[in-house]
Amino acid sequence: MTTSPPLRKAARAILVDADDRVLLLRYDESGGFWATPGGSLEPGEDDTTATLRELHEELGIDERAVELGVQLAERSKDHLVGGHPVRQVEKYFLARVDAGAVDPARATQPDNIREYRWWTVPDLRCTEETVYPVGLAELIARVRAGRIPQHPVVLD
Repeated sequence: MTTSPPLRKAARAILVDADDRVLLLRYDESGGFWATPGGSLEPGEDDTTATLRELHEELGIDERAVELGVQLAERSKDHLVGGHPVRQVEKYFLARVDAGAVDPARATQPDNIREYRWWTVPDLRCTEETVYPVGLAELIARVRAGRIPQHPVVLD
């Protein structure tokens, strides 16, 4: 009998600036990839609190500088965390911020982040680098066009 791995809930921010660019973080693991900021919920923490905490920990953003919006998407993925298998369920929230509010020098837990970069939708569509979640460019394009999903989109 196969058992499913333990559930790990995560909250992630699709962080967008005034120019509709999205901020992604680069990691070296698994051959290198770019991903949205965020991470697992701590015991008793809700998605909003976790998202704002992660933005501060990873990017030094003061929570008062963030306009946290609706949940845009969700993704489930089995992977290893600390060498142990988990089923991670990630909720992606729209978050707007002035690009100047990002200050990695104030980050308290930058984890294994190698760099951060603001990406345009055309940048995302033409890159050959690995970007998670898959489908992010199309989701950002929808948001830019004012077509916010009524229900969270399920991403791969």
